[in-house]
Amino acid sequence: MKDTASKNPPQSTVVSLAQLLTEQPAAPPPSWIEPGLLPPQGILFVGGEPKVGKSLLVANLALSLAAGKDRAGFSIPDARRVLVCQFELPVPQFVSRLATMRRGMGTAADHNLLVDTRAGGHLLSAPQGLNHFLNAAREAAAEVIVLDPLYSTHDRDENDTHSMAALCQSLLRLRDACKAALIVVHHVRKSIGHREIGSAFRGSSALHAVGDSYLLLTRPSASLAATVELRFQFRYAASQPSRLLQLDPHTLWFSAAGLAPSQAAERKKVEQQDVAEALAGLGEQARYNQLRQQVMDLTACSKRTAQLAIREACQQGLLVQADGQYRLPQ
Repeated sequence: MKDTASKNPPQSTVVSLAQLLTEQPAAPPPSWIEPGLLPPQGILFVGGEPKVGKSLLVANLALSLAAGKDRAGFSIPDARRVLVCQFELPVPQFVSRLATMRRGMGTAADHNLLVDTRAGGHLLSAPQGLNHFLNAAREAAAEVIVLDPLYSTHDRDENDTHSMAALCQSLLRLRDACKAALIVVHHVRKSIGHREIGSAFRGSSALHAVGDSYLLLTRPSASLAATVELRFQFRYAASQPSRLLQLDPHTLWFSAAGLAPSQAAERKKVEQQDVAEALAGLGEQARYNQLRQQVMDLTACSKRTAQLAIREACQQGLLVQADGQYRLPQ
């Protein structure tokens, strides 16, 4: 046995550039959701405010991937084996949701979409829980694994960088052991700016180390209840411009609704005179929420822009804050 082992030394893991160019493809394989949204064995984080439609959109993507059909405004080049691990809905309700979506697609996804019906209660952050997901993925021969939402898969503090880094290592182990891509639904911070995408996710400093793509859902207007805006950030590809999707409440499918308005146009400059006029329109003094809404109504700006304008006015002494009220200086 020893002589045999000595005749077959382990293959070196250190190779030259010439060998790499020979053994590896010169160009990366095409993404499974084009262009660049879900690389093979990549990790896509999907986030947004509560009830914005994250889980519905991810279910749309799962069905589209399993069927190999272009839907919801995304290009899907080929069918994939997709394992869905979702933790928010009881299995009968989740099946009802999938059945509604299936009526608009037919049977194309029936054998490629698989659901882990015992996902609840298993934690990626614990060895036994990680083994559960590994076994489920292997049983499904999954090429894509959906985790919806991430906070249900762990018992860590999402505000602690070290805890989130450890959780991210579990995601990497799941990805590498199964050689699958991951779609992970995750929460975002309460207050985010127009330019924030990947950094908007909770525990973002840890997530940036493992994420390949980030998809952020926001509502462009309170008056457009069925419309969401998608913002993109990719590690290995140029990000796409923001786009709008429209939800059909009867089929539970999103459809493309054009490009989002340019962010430059949305970031309207609010002058200090605008803040003063907003306060004057409310009377001699007003509470913060009243003033912020008045600034938004007066200038058609975002909540974030109004907040920044009020803060700047206070710093410059153009507004006075006392006892929770804002007023003009005497």
